[in-house]
Amino acid sequence: TLTDVPAGRFTLGFFHPMLDSLGMAAPLHEVIVEGRAPVRADLAIPSASRYRAAICGGRPAARDLGAVLVGFVRDAERGAPAAGATVMGEWLEVTFRPNGVSSRVPRVMAKTGENGWFAICNVPKDGTMNLIASLGADSTDRIEVQVPAIGVARRELFLGSARTGASMDIAPGSSPSQAPGRVRRGEGRLSGTVFTTGGKPLPGAQVSISGGAETRTNDQGEWTIVDAPIGTRMLDVRALGFYPDRRRVDVIEGAPLVHVALSTLRAVLDTVRISATRNSNVRNLMEFQDRRRSGMGRYLTSADITKQNPVLTSELFRSMSGVRVDMDPETHERYLMVRGNVGDWCQAAIYLNGRQLHGVSADDMDVWVHPKEIAGIEVYAGLGAPIEYQFGMSGCGSVLIWTRAD
Repeated sequence: TLTDVPAGRFTLGFFHPMLDSLGMAAPLHEVIVEGRAPVRADLAIPSASRYRAAICGGRPAARDLGAVLVGFVRDAERGAPAAGATVMGEWLEVTFRPNGVSSRVPRVMAKTGENGWFAICNVPKDGTMNLIASLGADSTDRIEVQVPAIGVARRELFLGSARTGASMDIAPGSSPSQAPGRVRRGEGRLSGTVFTTGGKPLPGAQVSISGGAETRTNDQGEWTIVDAPIGTRMLDVRALGFYPDRRRVDVIEGAPLVHVALSTLRAVLDTVRISATRNSNVRNLMEFQDRRRSGMGRYLTSADITKQNPVLTSELFRSMSGVRVDMDPETHERYLMVRGNVGDWCQAAIYLNGRQLHGVSADDMDVWVHPKEIAGIEVYAGLGAPIEYQFGMSGCGSVLIWTRAD
């Protein structure tokens, strides 16, 4: 409401920070005020579909790819717009056909303008995609973006550098989420709290920057990560008996506290009835053979395994290049290590028959899987693995183990 407006002809509009981040200027309207009679003038912004059409033009190639992702890329240290930065988006598409299931990973790219603004058209509606921005040696993590059903998503990104340092310090007796190796460090600092959904502090929760430093909460549920790489990163929060939380954070000067509330597994998961059957791996083994012929990773077939005649499964990796078994000096557990996206050694994500085994050591693997049961092994460095076998697009490699179908 505007009061005491004199009679006359006026132009009416409004401002909002959201409009700036969308790269949109609110439409202006002419208003005529005559005498003391009240005048009503409703203001609005274009609908999501009209906004997308104004940026992308025309209709999308497919109905489910009618969304647009916009935002700004800034320098994490100074906050200045990053002109000429590359922003890449990708997502997983799975197609079900009568003769089987196929998947692919579409990728789209955009360049930021002088003011750091970017727009990526024809991304999936009501789904999750991965986003990364880079300019020279600076970059963000691969972050997860949820695109709403309305078809317009907004994301601000901060570019920062990271140096490779020695493995993080873990409190004696604790179990690291990442085996000893090399991690990314920086000049950033991030703090926050972890509580239960009931409002109680959660001590001992593990908080980590993806591929970087980690810490644990104190008795008050408080935590601080130092030497974190600056920029837009992914934060993982885990606690025994609670559903994990994974979210985007901006490690910048003056970043607000990150407050996380974890739900118990009982609250998140409904009652589950489990029945055990021997699941056929025929299709998985066919896909294994297809990937082996592509030559994108390193592979061991059942014939290779029989020739080596190992006693333990972990012995199979001694003869493979690009993978090794390292021991944690604190816990004396052994972990499978592969080359990460930046060339350093990091703990591999392990998948057994397509399902990820979280926090599994090489010793655990020796207990669960006998070499005679294995039909094939795949080892991928960095982001070389198929996207469905990349844990959170972390940039570390993956080890896939397939057991016999019979």
